[in-house]
Amino acid sequence: MKLHELHDNAGASPKKKRIARGPGSGKGKMGGRGIKGQKSRSGVSLNGYEGGQMPLYRRLPKRGFTAPNAKKFAVVNLGLIEKFIEAGKIDAKSEINEDALIASGLVRRKLDGIRVLAKGEVKSALTLNVTGASKAAVEAVEKAGGKLTTASAVAE
Repeated sequence: MKLHELHDNAGASPKKKRIARGPGSGKGKMGGRGIKGQKSRSGVSLNGYEGGQMPLYRRLPKRGFTAPNAKKFAVVNLGLIEKFIEAGKIDAKSEINEDALIASGLVRRKLDGIRVLAKGEVKSALTLNVTGASKAAVEAVEKAGGKLTTASAVAE
């Protein structure tokens, strides 16, 4: 095997279809766009256009709204925390705070804080300190002999 003998498998990289490059290409003259009309011209995008008829997105009623100041939390499940402890990525004996969760790679970024949910089971006694947690998550950690404190509990 020499460098000049290396090549891709047959059909691994298909040739690029060269549109509107003469009759021999099979897509010459009008480049597969048909004859005349708005869609044959360049710079035309007709998504949602229904030929003058009232478009579907305007016929349907609008419902609800998106709160501009809504908080976006990074969500972590208890089962995942337990999995990372078993893998040795998180130390269960020390306090597990948001920075520890990010350093372990369990959470990519904090956003407006980290919220713990109760999916999965906890075997080890954890000391968690996060922005928020569901009631079920707090109960599950306390049942395992640990403690879960939230920023909302500290503020009270």
